[in-house]
Amino acid sequence: MKRILFFALLAGMQMSNAQTKHERYTQKIDGTNLEFTMEAIPAGEFKMGSAKSSKADEKPVHQVKIDPFWMGTYEVTWNLFEPFLYKDFEVTKSTDGKVPANVDAVTRPTKPYLDMTFGFGKDGQPALAMTHYNAIQFCKWLYIRTGVFYRLPTEAEWEYACRAGSTSEYFFGDDAAQLGDYAVYKDSGNGKTTKVGTKKANPWGLFDILGNVGEWTYDQYQEDYYKQFDGKVAANPVNVPSKLYAHVVRGGSYDSSAEDLRSAARAASDPFWKQLDPQIPKSNWWFPEAPFVGMRLVRPVTPPSNEEIMKYYDKAPIKDF
Repeated sequence: MKRILFFALLAGMQMSNAQTKHERYTQKIDGTNLEFTMEAIPAGEFKMGSAKSSKADEKPVHQVKIDPFWMGTYEVTWNLFEPFLYKDFEVTKSTDGKVPANVDAVTRPTKPYLDMTFGFGKDGQPALAMTHYNAIQFCKWLYIRTGVFYRLPTEAEWEYACRAGSTSEYFFGDDAAQLGDYAVYKDSGNGKTTKVGTKKANPWGLFDILGNVGEWTYDQYQEDYYKQFDGKVAANPVNVPSKLYAHVVRGGSYDSSAEDLRSAARAASDPFWKQLDPQIPKSNWWFPEAPFVGMRLVRPVTPPSNEEIMKYYDKAPIKDF
C-alpha cells in the first residue's frame, strides 16, 4: 500500500496550472521577496550503481527508468529555510508584515539549542542538520505557501539527475583530480560549507550536486536494495521508509573524500548524529552532530491530488529515544 501511494505521488493526476511547460522556472513565494529556481530534468533511463566500486551496496548495476521532474538548481539555503524555522523571521520577509493563517498553522521545528549554522554563515549558505522529518515538513510549508507540491528526491531520481546522462564515476568523467572545479569537498574546501553556486554546475544545471552538503533522499537505506532489480528495468523505484533509521543521503559533503562524491556512492543517516541531544525523547527536528547534511527539492511534472499530498506530508514522526 505504501509503495502504491508513493507511485501515485510520483505519477500524479494532472499538470499544475502554474507551470504548463517542462522547462526551467523560478518559483516565487507570494507575499514575500523569496524565490528559488528549478531545473527541468527529462525522462529517461540509466544504469544505477557502479561496477567499478568495491562497495556491495552499489551493486548490482541495474537499469532504471525515470519519469520527468524538476529539481532545485541549488541546495536549499538558510535564506529560504529560516522563514519556515522562525515565524518572526517569516514576518520580516512578508511584504505586508503578516503570515497567512493557513501558513501559520504549519508545525514549525523546535528552536535549536545549538547554533545550527555551526558558524558557517547563513546568507547563500546551504541549510543543514535538519532531520529527514524536518526536511519533509519544510516541503509542506512550501506547499501551503505556493500551492505547488515539492518533496525530497527518490534515491534513483537523485542519481539520475546527478549523472546527467553520464556513465562515468563522476558526471564530468573518471578523473577525481577535476573535482575541485565542481565540488566543495575535503580536499578542496576549508572544513566548512560554501555559498551555493560557487562551483561549476553539472550538464543539467545543478550546482553542488556533489559536495558542500550531503542531500536527503526519501528512501530508506537498505544495503542490498538493488538486488531485486538485477536483470530487470526498475520504473521509478523507491524504498518507502517505515523506520527512523536509516535514510539515504547522497552527494557527499565538504567533509567527504573524493570516493564518497562518486555519482553512485551511497550514505545513510545514523543515530550518532543525535548523540549530543540531551532531550528525551530526542528531537524530531535536528541532528546536532550532522552539519554535513542538507536537502534539495524535487517537483514531479504531474502532481498528485491534495489528499495524496497531505498523506505524504502528514506522516507522523517516529520518536527517537
